[in-house]
Amino acid sequence: MGEEEELSDCASITLEEWNGSSSTKLFKTATITTSSSLSIQRSANRFNHVWRRVLQAFVPEGFPGSVTPDYVGFQLWDTLQGLATYIKMMLSTQALLSAIGVGEKSATVIGATFQWFLRDFTGMLGGILFTFYQGSNLDSNAKMWRLVADLMNDIGMLMDLLSPLFPSAFIFVVCLGSLSRSFTGVASGATRAALTQHFALQENAADISAKEGSQETMATMMGMSLGMLLARFTSGNPLAIWFSFLSLTVFHMYANYRAVRCLVLNSLNIERSSILLTHFMQSGQVLSAEQVSSMESVLPVWATSLRSTNSNPLYKRVHLGVRVSSLPRLEMMQLLNGVGASSYKNAKYLLAHRKGNVSVILHKDSAAADVLKSYFHALVLANLMEKTTAFYSEGEAWMDKHYDEFLDKLRSGGWKTERLLSPSITWRANWISHTSGAKID
Repeated sequence: MGEEEELSDCASITLEEWNGSSSTKLFKTATITTSSSLSIQRSANRFNHVWRRVLQAFVPEGFPGSVTPDYVGFQLWDTLQGLATYIKMMLSTQALLSAIGVGEKSATVIGATFQWFLRDFTGMLGGILFTFYQGSNLDSNAKMWRLVADLMNDIGMLMDLLSPLFPSAFIFVVCLGSLSRSFTGVASGATRAALTQHFALQENAADISAKEGSQETMATMMGMSLGMLLARFTSGNPLAIWFSFLSLTVFHMYANYRAVRCLVLNSLNIERSSILLTHFMQSGQVLSAEQVSSMESVLPVWATSLRSTNSNPLYKRVHLGVRVSSLPRLEMMQLLNGVGASSYKNAKYLLAHRKGNVSVILHKDSAAADVLKSYFHALVLANLMEKTTAFYSEGEAWMDKHYDEFLDKLRSGGWKTERLLSPSITWRANWISHTSGAKID
């Protein structure tokens, strides 16, 4: 009796059950009440619950609040290009197996195995060499390398498709294709890691990477299934095979271009820094990441040179991390005689100019902030060279007056100013000022 009286004195409550991975994406699944007996009323929209559970296998927890706004657009186009890739892969694989001799009585197992070994060995060796020469530069221009990676993948598949047409040069053709795809593996993996870090707003890079793997697996299964159907329908018809392959290649590169154009990166690399500084020197305002994204180039250098009306943009006139002994004698004399900006506030970098270009020599103890400052200072000089002969003194005056303000506005605009994403800097220097007899550090 005592317990019943105690329960009757308590105010009754209605308990609701909610499901979801974040507070902004919850939905009610049940309502629990009690009067004379316990009552559980399930939500009528069971389909919505099931759909959300399925979606959790493909999107990060807390989506869309846990990722950047450009995530959806990029992943949509990236999935479409992946679909096209795997459809093409079935056509190129069919041609490759035919060239090796699958289905022919004259073909031997050991011969086919040896050819496949050479193909894979060449690809592995190419991947190591590409990593050695370009591995540390992939962060500095993730958009461009993403495009290049898929272009090289298309070239690799093209080599496989061509292999039956050149039986005497079969090994050379397939090894060339494998070499091309090895560049794809390195560049695509590295840029994907950089983009995953960009998308992660809540320290959820691992979750984003896992869900991206699920999306790619689904695209792979769909692409292989469609590719099998296409290979069956086009079998024995070279014209249909080539038309399908080339059409899919055009769509593949278009989808890749649209994917990287969706990206809005807020890190500072060589080109974005140049765009930001040029606009700030003209207007005193800092562009947003969205504005810069629409202005920067995502194509390789050779393609940009063909399209651009300005063949010598500001950032191409600055050479960062120059080897001292590689400078012309005139520039070396300028540095040794203290001509130029070398003594600017004991900065840990030296600047020298020649024919409109600016060379940046970094001190062996220079930190990330020094690298960023040296590059902006060099851009200021390159900009002022077109307007005045006293560009060194005016450059120093500009840095004194505006550099800190420029960095503050960059940070306020959401830009990451901790470091400059640049190609690997392998050459540095040390110097001593004879006027003071002390190291400049």
